[in-house]
Amino acid sequence: MAGNSQRRNRRNPGSKKGASVGTGGHSRKALQGKGPTPPGEARKGHPKQRAANAALKRERDAKSRAGMRRAGGAGRGGRGGAGAAELVVGRNSVVEALQGGVPANALYVMQFIDTDDRVRDAYQAANERGVPLMEAPRAQLDQMTGGLNHQGLVLQVPPYEYAHPDDLVAEAADAGEDALIMALDGVTDSRNLGAVVRSAAAFGAHGVVIPERRAAGMTAGAWKTSSGAAARLPVARATNLTRALEAYQKAGLMVVGLAADGEAEIGDLDALTGPVVIVAGSEGKGLSRLVAETCDIRVRIPMPGQTESLNAGVAAGIVLYEAARMRARR
Repeated sequence: MAGNSQRRNRRNPGSKKGASVGTGGHSRKALQGKGPTPPGEARKGHPKQRAANAALKRERDAKSRAGMRRAGGAGRGGRGGAGAAELVVGRNSVVEALQGGVPANALYVMQFIDTDDRVRDAYQAANERGVPLMEAPRAQLDQMTGGLNHQGLVLQVPPYEYAHPDDLVAEAADAGEDALIMALDGVTDSRNLGAVVRSAAAFGAHGVVIPERRAAGMTAGAWKTSSGAAARLPVARATNLTRALEAYQKAGLMVVGLAADGEAEIGDLDALTGPVVIVAGSEGKGLSRLVAETCDIRVRIPMPGQTESLNAGVAAGIVLYEAARMRARR
């Protein structure tokens, strides 16, 4: 009887009674271990993995904000580097930039913005110039501007395309004229740069040269101060201003430096009638030592008053006017 029961259980493994038939080793893989338990950071849903993901997101957000701050530093009153996009922040600044002809890629407008006269003026100026309007939530504008008080308006200004110093000589040659170039040494105020560009364009100069480092660049502020002249006159950037001046000397240009203790007066300098590059330094410090030593001659602007020095914008305007006057009398 027992043998019959065992035979029935072998034929019917699901029976509750008796032994069941084995697998014969066919499921041996199912019994193998799956290795050590992975760390919490690699286990989905584990608190350590959530914490690691949050830390990674914070790091990415910080890098993104830093990138936007570098891109928009000049729009907040600083100076952008070469090839850096710029952000103009705030309603008054945005309206002035749009109305002043500053180039723009896009006008970012906060969703549900409280409209006032400045916002309407920004809309009108952007539409007249064909500047795209981009609606964005407050959080996005906060991130773009690094948390500055943007007041719901952010203007994106494209990077300025600088010329090469040699291009200015080539431009003069193409026009069949003696080169007249203005160079700035250590001028850090973008408004001064804009004023120099405006004067250079007004008095027939072929361009302005600025150093790549420790100097103002063509920011939105410089564009606005130039009153549109920056669109007509090239601005070149020199990696090393002294070497750029030496290259001009080899090309046949006279290098004239402006200095309060110059050995000649600007009105007595016949060199202004020929190919010349005029170098102005910063207010107070004047020309740097290497630049001053590179100049062929240093000249002064006679000032009967008690003013000790002029800023670069005013000094450049005076000497460029004198150069234009002397050239017209040739």
